[in-house]
Amino acid sequence: MTLGPEIDGGRLLARLDAFAAIGATPAGGVNRPALGAEDRAARALLAGLGAARGFSVFQDAAANLFLRRAGADNDRPPFLIGSHLDSQPTGGRFDGALGTLAALEVLETLEDHGIVTAGPVELVAWTNEEGSRFSPGAFGSQVYAAGAFPSGWQDTVDGNGIRLADELAATFAALPEAVERPLGRPVTGYIELHIEQGPLLEREGALIGVVEGIQGTRWLEVTIEGQVAHAGTTPLADRRDAMAAAAAVIARLQATVMPADADARLTVGRLILAPGAVNVIPGEVTFSIDLRHPSGDEIDRLEAEVGALAAEIAASGGCRLSVRRNMDVAPARFDERLVGIVEGVARRRGFPSRRMFSGAFHDALFMARLGPAAMIFVPCRGGLSHNEAEFVEPHQVIAGAQVLCDAVLEAMPVVETRQMP
Repeated sequence: MTLGPEIDGGRLLARLDAFAAIGATPAGGVNRPALGAEDRAARALLAGLGAARGFSVFQDAAANLFLRRAGADNDRPPFLIGSHLDSQPTGGRFDGALGTLAALEVLETLEDHGIVTAGPVELVAWTNEEGSRFSPGAFGSQVYAAGAFPSGWQDTVDGNGIRLADELAATFAALPEAVERPLGRPVTGYIELHIEQGPLLEREGALIGVVEGIQGTRWLEVTIEGQVAHAGTTPLADRRDAMAAAAAVIARLQATVMPADADARLTVGRLILAPGAVNVIPGEVTFSIDLRHPSGDEIDRLEAEVGALAAEIAASGGCRLSVRRNMDVAPARFDERLVGIVEGVARRRGFPSRRMFSGAFHDALFMARLGPAAMIFVPCRGGLSHNEAEFVEPHQVIAGAQVLCDAVLEAMPVVETRQMP
């Protein structure tokens, strides 16, 4: 299998600089809340760049933005590539933008070389992947894959009480040249380039992460009920201290779950005490548990282990326990053919790679429910992301985009190469 044409790395790096200026923060990051003014400005710039090269511009009802490069058979479902443009409030300049602008670079490279693919190739910039302004995250890809808005989602409001539906309307109005298209259109496949957002690739000296799937996630809410009592007058033997029980549960889980399974992730991210007074023994503690694993069966096992261990410790302290499941997202296994294509082109390019699972959500999680999907990771310095110091070396940016281009041309074969003037 021959490799594809070389991308224009300098052009891609310049584009990343230009988009990083939209919503730029003093510390070198970006703040582009989904569907806000900065996000709309980035979308307009992307649409303009695509239109200037002759690509068709579309938006769907979720404001997902598409640039379409025609192929030989335009009735064939498109091959999608892309990511997102929105960011966290203190986001980095590569999260999402890298995959989106690398997709533009792929379309432009195909255009530069007169390559005619068997079917259309489309860039997609998904709406509200981060979820930092509107809940849930990965909103655009979820709605696209489902083919419709779930009940009530359009009435979601942000922290200032602004409705999602109103911001969608403003986004449509800001880009009138985009042709409306329906949700849930079939795809031939989907590949997303993204920064790893973790330390493994950098630590191992790998240039490309060949992503096999995305871990499942289950959120639990654990409540331990004891008895409110005076901090100064209640002896140890008479205490039913909900905080002491919660601390013991958390410490035991941290000491046992992840050391026993390198693929498991357990995080306690929120803890609420009641009544929350300095001189009062807490009568109730509620804390969150974020469980992640590539295997759904293992998540079930971990949930059972958490429940049994927490019940035992709570009872030993004279406390009652309840556990509620708040969210459950099944693991996604990516299409082995596309995963193999990514791995193969990285090998032929001489780029050190490793197979891995993603511990974070991405739009590819939901696209895998609609059709064949895969992801490509590149390292980020120190594993930092959702951070203004987020950084990817130029050669890593270019390598990731090159693998994306090569993979697209293997997944959506070339039928003709036209002589360019």
